[in-house]
This record gives sequence, structure tokens and C-alpha cells, in this order.
Amino acid sequence: MHIHHLQEKNSIANRFIAQLRDTSIQQDRMRFRRNIERIGEVLSFELSKELNYHSKSVTTPLGTAQINLPQEDIVICSILRAGLPLHNGILNYFDEAENSFISAYRHHPDNDEKFEILVEYLASPSLEGKTLILADPMLATGRSFVNVLKALESMGRPEQIHMVSVIGAKEGVEYVSENFPENTHLWIATIDEKLNERGYIVPGLGDAGDLCFGTKKQH
Repeated sequence: MHIHHLQEKNSIANRFIAQLRDTSIQQDRMRFRRNIERIGEVLSFELSKELNYHSKSVTTPLGTAQINLPQEDIVICSILRAGLPLHNGILNYFDEAENSFISAYRHHPDNDEKFEILVEYLASPSLEGKTLILADPMLATGRSFVNVLKALESMGRPEQIHMVSVIGAKEGVEYVSENFPENTHLWIATIDEKLNERGYIVPGLGDAGDLCFGTKKQH
């Protein structure tokens, strides 16, 4: 897997990440969602550099200009519900992309540390031969990404896979590296050291879905 870790170099994205983590700021849901969206835009710009391009002639008022444009058929697939703001950020840059939505959530059957990832909803176009961008702001254990990839197999085999995430844990990054095709690209803003006993990223930022949209009833 090709890992592109945004915070290895300083950029304005650091400010957005800091605000996402800051408990004095993150309770503003609109600002929290917008910061995830902005990070999605930054990661999309970096991702765009790895796409295939072709030259096109564009007519201007004074003549013609040649410009290289991306040529892939892109499908953006977000993992509901926390993935929606990230999806919007990616879609702001790849505005002609097709869109796919899938649900994946943690189910704690015994209300303890053990959990399973349940996938219950999928709406997607064909992925055959296309470029798939998988979006989920949190890469904790990595099991959601892996289960979603398995659920998408019936939609066809994409030619390229790009994963986009805001915050990950080293353990989750290693897990997806072992379970995704070797030529997959991971675009991630920052990677934290560890997971706690319930599989949440530390220091992380909390529950991204709850911070985006409010608390939910537990399954």
C-alpha cells in the first residue's frame, strides 16, 4: 500500500486538524463538519496528482490552450454517517464523479470492548474498471474499510483504489495495508500512536459521527 501522510509536512491542514481535536471548538457541529470537508478538499488535491491525465484543447476568447485533464471514471464511496462531510469535500474537487453510499457501524452485542462491524445498506453504481475513492474520516481498527471493500465486490472490480481518511491509528493503517490490494493508495491527514481498549483512536478526537450530527442510540 502507498501511504500518503499529510502531516509529515507542514501545511494549513494542521489548523483544521487542531480544531477538530480541540474540545473547546469541536462542539460547534457546523465548524466540525466544515473542517472535515476542508481536509477532504486538501487530500483530494494531493490525490489528484496520482491520476492519469490526457491533453485537451480549450478554446479561449483569444485562441486555444492545451491543458492536461484527469481521464478516470471516479466513484466516491462514503461510509455513513461520519463520512458525509468528507464525501462533500472530495466531491467539491471531483464534481463529475459518480457516488456510492454504504453503512458500516460498530455493534457491541455484549456492551463490552468486543464489537463487530455490520454493513446493512449499499447504493452504488458499477465499479468495474473505475477509480474508487473510499472515504471515512476515522481509520481506527481498519475493519470498517475492509468489510466495506468486501461488500463492494458485487459492484465490480475497480482499476484503482484510493482510501481517504482524516485520522488513523498505526494499528488500523497496518491492518488495511495487509488486507487491501498492494497498489492501493491511502491518503490520510494524521496518524496517531494507538487504540484504547474499545478500539478508539488515542488521542484522536472522539466520535466523529456524534460530533458531526449528534449522539445516536446505541445498537
